[in-house]
Amino acid sequence: MRVVIQRVTGACLRIDGAVHSSIKAGMMVLVGVETGDTEADAQWLAAKTAALRIFSDEAGVMNRDINAAGGEIMAVSQFTLTASTRKGNRPSYIRAAAGPVAEPIYELYCAELEKLTAKPIARGVFGADMQIELVNDGPVTIIIDSRLKE
Repeated sequence: MRVVIQRVTGACLRIDGAVHSSIKAGMMVLVGVETGDTEADAQWLAAKTAALRIFSDEAGVMNRDINAAGGEIMAVSQFTLTASTRKGNRPSYIRAAAGPVAEPIYELYCAELEKLTAKPIARGVFGADMQIELVNDGPVTIIIDSRLKE
């Protein structure tokens, strides 16, 4: 399971031109679920995401997590994070978990984040064609993979 976390000043997700969800300052998280990922991966990544200290403290040092910063989170499932570009120029998504497997793991990740932050997590619609506007703050972008445990 892989996430791409962007510190943002705001994000807005649209489906068919209509606003579906939005957040103010916080994290925009793209979530990719691979074949073989488990509930344990979702729980580990949710804990890591919630504890990630990427928000500035009074001294301007990235030393605060999402709770200390009072930020919001938007989490969107994105199977393209599992892409393999090893051969040729057309990405392969063979590692992506099938929807019936991936969706519950994505939903568990979001539910765990809600527990850890005591706030609702803004979401997209699994499998939908979505447009996301965001302002990356910093820019700060972090990639975490549950199989690497870095």
